[in-house]
Amino acid sequence: MALIVQKYGGSSVGSVERIQAVAQRVYKTVQAGNSVVVVVSAMGKTTDGLVKLANEISKSPNRREMDMLLSTGEQVTIALLSMALQEIGQAAISMTGAQVGIVTEAEHTRARILHIETERLMRQIKAGKVVVVAGFQGISSTEELEITTLGRGGSDTSAVALAAAIGADFCEIYTDVPGILTTDPRLVPEAQLMTEITCDEMLELASLGAKVLHPRAVEIAKNYGVPLVVRSSWTDQPGTWVTSPKVQERELVNLELARPVDAVEFDIDQAKLSLLRVPDKPGVAARLFGEISHQNVDVDLIIQSIHEGNTNDIAFTVNTPILKRAEAVAAAIAPALRNQPNSDEAEVLVETDTAKVSISGAGMIGRPGVAAKMFSTLAEAGVNIQMISTSEVKVSCLVDAADCDRAIVALCNAFEINASPAILSSPTPESPAVRGVALDMNQARLAIRQVPNQPGMAAKLFGLLAEYNISVDMIIQSQRCRVVDGVACRDIAFTVARMDAENAQQKLTEVAKQLGWGEVVLDSAIAKVSIVGSGMVGQPGIAAKMFEALAEHQINIQMIATSEIKISCVVAQEEGVKALQVIHTAFDLAGSEKFVVPV
Repeated sequence: MALIVQKYGGSSVGSVERIQAVAQRVYKTVQAGNSVVVVVSAMGKTTDGLVKLANEISKSPNRREMDMLLSTGEQVTIALLSMALQEIGQAAISMTGAQVGIVTEAEHTRARILHIETERLMRQIKAGKVVVVAGFQGISSTEELEITTLGRGGSDTSAVALAAAIGADFCEIYTDVPGILTTDPRLVPEAQLMTEITCDEMLELASLGAKVLHPRAVEIAKNYGVPLVVRSSWTDQPGTWVTSPKVQERELVNLELARPVDAVEFDIDQAKLSLLRVPDKPGVAARLFGEISHQNVDVDLIIQSIHEGNTNDIAFTVNTPILKRAEAVAAAIAPALRNQPNSDEAEVLVETDTAKVSISGAGMIGRPGVAAKMFSTLAEAGVNIQMISTSEVKVSCLVDAADCDRAIVALCNAFEINASPAILSSPTPESPAVRGVALDMNQARLAIRQVPNQPGMAAKLFGLLAEYNISVDMIIQSQRCRVVDGVACRDIAFTVARMDAENAQQKLTEVAKQLGWGEVVLDSAIAKVSIVGSGMVGQPGIAAKMFEALAEHQINIQMIATSEIKISCVVAQEEGVKALQVIHTAFDLAGSEKFVVPV
């Protein structure tokens, strides 16, 4: 009937009893007339145990030997599951990543898949066998025969890549939750199960700490149109479908190294409003955007920069036809935001003749050089960046409208894009405004003070980080411009994985004086909470509702960054869980049932 790839995570195969239960589920699928390929992770905490053993031998284990060691965990599982299937009368064969033909780049502990040689796999399927494949691993080339591993979440990536390579009807990801929930059920037991979610929404949630699906797996699913369903290995619930639009045929070569950017987008109908020096306290963003939503003013990009003293800046963009209305609202609310009348706080600054240019693509995740390449391309074209907004699948820059055409041509050439579409089409009417809420407690923030406001500075900064393979998440360029030694300067703040933060600070500090930057400040005590939903486009009150929920609980917003389908706020680390819970409640995302995640 169908060709199905099933993937089972470590908790699903954590004991002999669980392996036998998986065998029964696979057998039932085959008995229904389907052909099945099974991808498995190592049993339970096996990988953690192997890492611990390595660390007892060496403080800095050799990466090649780590791949050799960690790849053994999955090999135990595939042999046991094959035996369990054979024991109940189902023909099965186990294969390592190398045996099944998963060829990767020669990058130990974090390899990406180049292609999959499917001939042997398909031969076994046609012989009526269930093929049980070791996830998370591959081989560098048929000449070197180096065992490689794909990094965290690699079994998800293996499964979806195999599904793409063999043209599977769909790929089932079995995990310890009943599907994709509106948030982490460990933090909010009333989290609601979604019946479906788009690949773009899932990419945002996957990268924001949702942990159900690895972003690389979702990226492959989107690029190759693989239907995905996430289900519980403990129940027979239908789970959540991850949907993707129909895609053009792609060659299955350089499978994970395909072009990271699919489109260059633009919007020439934009204007920017900034409120400079607003008080840095809970409720300011809520009051501003609450009033904006009451006046039915639809906002596009929003950024709030890091504080300077006890104030910070908030900027947002609107479509030009409603600029006058937006300006009137900002001017009316500004006096109420000031601590003292007649002060220079909450100054309203309006800039017209601006345009938004964006690059988008599912292949951008985890590739540090993509944003840097965009910034360097604009710099080489003489285009200055006024505002930056980042997402897992998009980077947007606000530039002068007069520079828009030049920016588009340069970006299309740099990323080898043949056509540059206008901004994305509107979501379907039934799309919910907010699909889910995610929390990332593993980020740190770096702020570089007094960066010269001239083309090329962002390119140098993020290009340097890319050289050291440091991925950047949120990027905020302050709107306040100050003159230092005759040079106009702005602050730039961004977030990185906490494990990369000290290295990033050190590398940037080494070049700060040479490039004319000021101090590089690190803050590791932050959390990022985000809402994601394709239906928030064209709904003015969504951001205000999020900010109001935080303000009601006296949670101060330190930074804001948005894209079309995501709003992210940085808050203090100790308030991260509470922030997630109050936002989830504010958008009424709770279900009637409490989910208990199996231990």
